[in-house]
Amino acid sequence: MLEGISEDAATETMKWYKTAAAAEWKSLIDVRADFPSADQVGHVLIFNIRNNRYRLIVREAFAFNKLFVKAFLTHKEYDRKEWIKWA
Repeated sequence: MLEGISEDAATETMKWYKTAAAAEWKSLIDVRADFPSADQVGHVLIFNIRNNRYRLIVREAFAFNKLFVKAFLTHKEYDRKEWIKWA
């Protein structure tokens, strides 16, 4: 299990990881084919985990087919907008 999060959130995050690792996303449109609620701010992708209870913040490098996980935040932590530095 991922440290510090509930088992159901860990399970959903691992499903996200398996999907993302196999994906060849080139744009937000591609991402939304797998995760319709995903958003993008600059180069940061934002994924809702556990019905918006958590936010997974990922820096994208579509040109290189790479993703860099930056943070796993509660909604309260996300609202502080400290993650914006990666955008």
